[in-house]
Order: sequence, then C-alpha cells, then structure tokens
Amino acid sequence: MTRDPAPAALPAVDLTRLGPAAGARVLAVGGCGGMGRRLVSTAVALGLRPAIVDLDRAIADHPPPDGVPAIALGHSDATGMQDAVSEAIDALGGLDHLVYLTGYTPPPTRVEAMTAAAWDTLMTVNLRGAAMAAGAALPALGASGGSIVLIASGLAVNVSPGTSAYSASKAGLIALAKGLARENAPAVRANCVAPGAVDTAFLSGGTAEGADESHTGWFFTSGVNEEVIRTTPMGRIAAVDDVLGPILFLMGDAARFITGQTLHVNGGRLMA
Repeated sequence: MTRDPAPAALPAVDLTRLGPAAGARVLAVGGCGGMGRRLVSTAVALGLRPAIVDLDRAIADHPPPDGVPAIALGHSDATGMQDAVSEAIDALGGLDHLVYLTGYTPPPTRVEAMTAAAWDTLMTVNLRGAAMAAGAALPALGASGGSIVLIASGLAVNVSPGTSAYSASKAGLIALAKGLARENAPAVRANCVAPGAVDTAFLSGGTAEGADESHTGWFFTSGVNEEVIRTTPMGRIAAVDDVLGPILFLMGDAARFITGQTLHVNGGRLMA
C-alpha cells in the first residue's frame, strides 16, 4: 500500500530555520516556569505567536510578555486543563504546536515512604495534565498539521534511588508520546525531549511550589548536584537553552519525519 504525498511531492524545507515558521501558534503549558518563560520570550523574538496555560500564582509571579495570552489553570479540577487549553486555542485562533512543560519533583522519596496523596500529585501534574492538554489540543493540531512536544526526563529510563514515582510519571510521558504519534499520524507528530538536570527552579520543586533559582533547594544542598556533574561527560548540568533548541527543532519542519521519539539532552550522562 502506498501513501500520499510521495517524497518528491513534499514541499521544500527551509533549512536556514530549524524551528517553527514565523507566525506559528504555540501553546506552552507551564509557560511561566523557568524553561517556559525562556520558550515564550524566544517565541516572541522569533515571530511566533505563543500563549500560556499555567497556575494563577505562577502567572502572577511571572507575568508574560505584553500581548501573550495567559490562561489560569486549576490542576485539581478534572476538566480544568481541557477548558484552559481550549480557551488558549480560541485566543490564538487555532494551534500549530503544543509544548507541555509543567512538572513537579519532590525530594527523593523511596516507594514505601510515598503517600497516596503525593503519588497522585505527581501523576496529576506530570502525566494526567499532559494527556488532558493533548486531548484538548488534538482537533486544532489535526486541522493545522501540527505537533506536540512533551518534556519528559532522563530519569524515565535511568532511575535513581528515591525517584521511582517521579520516574514512573515521566516514563508515562514517553509512552503517551508514542501513543499520540501512532494514533494521530500523519496529521500530528508527537515527541518527547528528555533532559537531565536543568538549572531552573524545577530542581527545587518548581515555581508552583514557590521555588526559585537560588540554588538552595535539596538538589544542591544534598550533594546530588555534585554527583550529577561528576557523572556527566560534559561536566555540568544543562542550561535552559541547551533544552530549548531541541524543543524548537522538534516543532519545526526540519523534524517533519520525526514522531514518537525521545530526544535525550543530558550532556552524555545517559547515552540511549
């Protein structure tokens, strides 16, 4: 069985621009976090049209650039994510790309010490929210031939002691991206970016937990920071832009034949 269009009939790719085309509508769920803010400001600079879905406290603490729609979300509401994503899509007049950046990480906790409430929080924020956001965005993405990028983690496949619950939630994102890719090709592509440690407030729990980039959270005070650097061939943790480039690439036409994949960005600490 053959599928159209044949490769010869495909439009040319502008290889001078590896990210989305100017004017592309990008929804950043978690767009007020450390990585999200950089993605949104870069999108504006590149001539994209971003919108944000995030917690009301995160939006208040980190207001978006002028003209960028920001929709407040309540994670505890079972329909809150779908409603917020739909509102953002209406504000943009459609959607070309969805990036799910929202995430939460507690201090390392062994499985036997995890409460049901803590487990549910991780799964709700890290995994269920992504599924609900993708489901709400798919009609618009199907109409535009768009893409989904989920932010997973190297811990999804290289679990450390105390990260079992967090790792499970991020492994779920990788499986979710594969399912979305299978179910929605060729109209919509879905991929993951799986960073190692990135120098943002996320390493202290995330901006939704009131953390900042002060390097006073458990990741830095427990010695985990030194261990990660020691075992990373590139000799450091990631800067935000190290991860932003791959996100933009996966949204762009240069990645048009990439779907269902996980791109690991970790300085060589995990070579998959």
